[in-house]
Amino acid sequence: MTTANTDIARTYFQAVQTGDMAALGELLDEAIVWHQPGDNQFSGEHKGRDAVFQLLGRMMEASRGTFAIDTIHTLMASDDLVAATIHFGGRRDDASMSMDGVDLLRVTDGRITEMWLFSGDPAAEDAFWG
Repeated sequence: MTTANTDIARTYFQAVQTGDMAALGELLDEAIVWHQPGDNQFSGEHKGRDAVFQLLGRMMEASRGTFAIDTIHTLMASDDLVAATIHFGGRRDDASMSMDGVDLLRVTDGRITEMWLFSGDPAAEDAFWG
């Protein structure tokens, strides 16, 4: 199962990197729970695929389309969890951010049912998003 879950995570990150919203819709469970870190306008728990799509859309709008995961370093799986070490960044106005992070995905029956995100520099991410 861990290999299948790693493949699902890999497909998820490819869809994120290419902006393939149809593929994302197939991978995210309708009742997904998304844990966005920090203390900024996007932080908190977002429940449901529609809420996650709204969150991602608002993040892209705030970053004028520049927010991106540019590197997936490693994918590691254990049972129904997949951890990914990543690098992400974005720009808006005179602000920019660029940092490593960890995304932790719970995969159940071939869909991502829960997601926790961790930032390498939470204060810098909070400052960027406001």
